[in-house]
Amino acid sequence: MKKALLIGLGVIVLGLIAFAGVRMYTKSFSPEAVAETSKVAGIKVTYSRPSKKGRLIFGRDKDNALSPYGKVWRTGANEATLIEFQEDILMAGKPVKAGTYSLYSVPGQSTWKIILNAETGQWGTEYNDGKNVMQVEVPIRIRPTVQEQFNIYFEDIPEGVNMILSWDQTEALVPFTHK
Repeated sequence: MKKALLIGLGVIVLGLIAFAGVRMYTKSFSPEAVAETSKVAGIKVTYSRPSKKGRLIFGRDKDNALSPYGKVWRTGANEATLIEFQEDILMAGKPVKAGTYSLYSVPGQSTWKIILNAETGQWGTEYNDGKNVMQVEVPIRIRPTVQEQFNIYFEDIPEGVNMILSWDQTEALVPFTHK
């Protein structure tokens, strides 16, 4: 009995070590990053930064794009990207309550759908659309050069900030303004 218990505990410990090793391994390819702005609502985004590595990033599903048009993307790599608001805010003109959400997106050829989801802490591919809090459509712009590694940053605009989701030659512009 005691031996079986020790073996069982040993298997659990080895499993946890292996799981942690896999997570550290994937993060070596897509390192964690944080983007913040204090200009509007104290926005903080925690995400992982995948690299292009010669792959087609955005495009048609049949062309084997990494993030195909019209399909939900975790907006980064590894765990679901988290976005936190210290106060109530407007995202593309729609009200958002202060709090922490998972950030998903649906890339398109001329616009993107940005989704806030109430479920947090999950691996990024575990998307539950029943937990969506809101979604907005935002414009994109084309970069003159290729952005090798996915990046999120903020740009000031007259009434607030744009959160820029930038990868390859595409940038999605998500406007945030005071409520």
